[in-house]
Amino acid sequence: MRYLALGDSYTIGTGASSPAHSWPAIIAARLAEQTGGQVELTNPAINGFTTLDLIDDELPQVRRLKPDLVTILVGVNDLVRERSAGDYRASLVRIYREVEKERAPDGRVFAISIPNWSVVPAAREYGDPEQIRELTDTFNDVARDEASARGFGWIDITAASLSGLGTPGWIATDGLHPGDRQYAAWAEVIWHWVKALRP
Repeated sequence: MRYLALGDSYTIGTGASSPAHSWPAIIAARLAEQTGGQVELTNPAINGFTTLDLIDDELPQVRRLKPDLVTILVGVNDLVRERSAGDYRASLVRIYREVEKERAPDGRVFAISIPNWSVVPAAREYGDPEQIRELTDTFNDVARDEASARGFGWIDITAASLSGLGTPGWIATDGLHPGDRQYAAWAEVIWHWVKALRP
């Protein structure tokens, strides 16, 4: 099974203690265990990437790999760089169309929401937390609508991103990214939808 994880810092696992604690690595390991087969994870995500960066540097991997599973979690850096929801939609449509066209014939695609990062200590460096939350919700509405229009699965990790707030290891030492425990909580929600896959 070829699994391609597209995204930014949340996908590469910035803040985790090791790459094995990123949520795509957890999902790949569980898929391998469930199926008894080999799962090839390709995770080209880069810290700080916007949808435009993903188009330039990650999207060619879809055509190269013809993946059986694709996950897409991107958008927080578009928001931080003050791209409009309309701009976000336009680049997301380009990403979704390419994935829809180039995945394996029976490949599955899951779009994943931006977590609620307005509650992390470093959020105030980027603006008013309430406004951040509202913008995040708006961007997630865009991603959900475009994913649903193409028959992609939509996985909302908003509640999971808040479920352990205040517990040790929930937020990384940078005060911005998730720690191991939060990535594990996301993986539980994502796995609920992905586990029905077969190679």
